[in-house]
Amino acid sequence: MDNVEKLRLLSSASQVEAGEDGCRTAKRGRLDGIVLTHAALPNGKTTTLLKSLLTSVCENNCLYCPMRAGRDFRRTTFQPQTFAQMVVNLTKAGLIQGVFLSSGVTGGGIRTQDRLIKTAEILRFKLNYHAYIHLKIMPGAESAQVLASMRLADRVSINLEAPNAARLPILAPNKQFKNELMRSIRTMNYIRRNFTPDTAWNKRWPSSCTQFVVGGAGETDKELLSTSQSLHKNHGILRVYYSALTPCKGTPFENHAPIPIKREHRLYQADYLIRDYGFSEEEFAYDENGLLPLEKDPKLLWAERYIKHQPLEINRASRKELLRIPGIGPKGALAIIRARHQHTISDLSTLKKIGVRTQQAKDFILLNGKHPTRQLAFF
Repeated sequence: MDNVEKLRLLSSASQVEAGEDGCRTAKRGRLDGIVLTHAALPNGKTTTLLKSLLTSVCENNCLYCPMRAGRDFRRTTFQPQTFAQMVVNLTKAGLIQGVFLSSGVTGGGIRTQDRLIKTAEILRFKLNYHAYIHLKIMPGAESAQVLASMRLADRVSINLEAPNAARLPILAPNKQFKNELMRSIRTMNYIRRNFTPDTAWNKRWPSSCTQFVVGGAGETDKELLSTSQSLHKNHGILRVYYSALTPCKGTPFENHAPIPIKREHRLYQADYLIRDYGFSEEEFAYDENGLLPLEKDPKLLWAERYIKHQPLEINRASRKELLRIPGIGPKGALAIIRARHQHTISDLSTLKKIGVRTQQAKDFILLNGKHPTRQLAFF
């Protein structure tokens, strides 16, 4: 098998991993059968990444995973030097701006992590690679390996897969929630808080993220969001990715009912409210099964319950209050605060010009003491 064929197989196999902009929302393209991911960055720009495994051989038996041990499919492996050179070649050709590198587990998590670190070291120090690297942390990796990975990468991640120790064995019997997965997350946060990044390749510690498989372990959305809230607030996790279970043929979950993509979408919305809007997971409306309602987004449901009958005055509301209004995000709240320092905001057209989604906001606000629904005939 030649190297291009290997990369076709390994880049395709890697798509089970959520990352960067989420497995559902990131656009993908193909170059001679090699899967490239076009991901959105926090600054609004986009970048093209090679998202690949170092090997599709795996000794773990995660019940949902197409790479699980014993499943019959074509597997292959790259040596670190060969893979690193292919990344450099694709980058020099202008086809990618970075790499998301993960791996199946072979010979244990420690040995697998050594191979990932070696690949990144070749890229950074032997091939002088200064572009983006997202490096996966394997279950069971040692603290020194986490530190070495953080010195080489722009982002590091380890997949929790389930929200707690009780749920994880239903998905991944070989993995340990506290002693393997959360230990690495705590190590990442400890390093970021207690070590200066002078030895990091770009003098900055990388951001960190994790992923949940949604719906495979019978977990509730409340469980997922409770863990996500703790990860954001207590463990320095920048992003949590949610990947709705897609049953895969040849796995124990092949006959599992597919999980609605809208459930994944609602979890992302709620997660952003926790991370960026000051919400707590306890404030969301859940059904009798602990799931977010699918018919409306969680912010709208909250607003209908708490502020629809007591609208907020745009000219006096605090930033925290503004962020509770549907149609107003962090940028919109800042724009409102700046605008009202100059003049009283008295019409929807002013809000629309500064980026507020007025159709969503109009039922929950007052403009200079008046309800804006009376103004709709003018717009």
